[in-house]
Amino acid sequence: MNIFPAIDILGGCAVRLFKGDYDQMTIYSTQPAEIAKDFEAAGAKFIHLVDLEGAKSGTTPNIETIKQIRAESSLFIEVGGGIRSMEVIRTYLDAGVNRVILGTAAVNDPDFLKKAVETYGEKIAVGVDIKDGYVAIKGWTEKSEHDGMEFCRKMQELGVKTIICTDISKDGAMKGTNRELYRQLSEELHINIIASGGVSSIDDVKALAEMNLYGAIIGKAYYTGAIDLAKALEVSQ
Repeated sequence: MNIFPAIDILGGCAVRLFKGDYDQMTIYSTQPAEIAKDFEAAGAKFIHLVDLEGAKSGTTPNIETIKQIRAESSLFIEVGGGIRSMEVIRTYLDAGVNRVILGTAAVNDPDFLKKAVETYGEKIAVGVDIKDGYVAIKGWTEKSEHDGMEFCRKMQELGVKTIICTDISKDGAMKGTNRELYRQLSEELHINIIASGGVSSIDDVKALAEMNLYGAIIGKAYYTGAIDLAKALEVSQ
């Protein structure tokens, strides 16, 4: 299983939100590229970036920060946050990003999703953020009418190769991840599944690795010291 240490970016800083709440934010660093280099030094091969401002605006306000991370590391970079147009996809890919994550747009604009997958293939992933069993959109600020599991199945049928699935109720809460959700996804789907939200201990990492998931995202647990990244990389193999 691949480990994706995460950096959430807002105003050029590395931050974390509690359960997606912009009013409950902790700033961890004003130099996200330095954190990315720390990830790489620990042995990471991948990094998960989220532009929190882009998630609301649909633009790329932190593109220069992401370009700096690209320039200063050799990590496989995936980026999400408000990617709702082919132009924004091209902006990120031209900047050296390896994979972009569609969230709100995958829910609200299926034609755009289809075009993106047809054009860019495996460079397109879909972020499925689940709140009370339903897919949440617009930076987690709204809940859609789509059942989470059904939506994941639909993404597979459309040819999406990678899903990043987040249980919002677990995100940043440091109370463990939703193992049952990921077990169900791993058993019912045949695509790359990245677990996100609440991965807060080495035991969580071990449990997810045993499900043969493609990846797991480690966010707040890294910054608080609850998970040693090198150890997580070791037990995930």
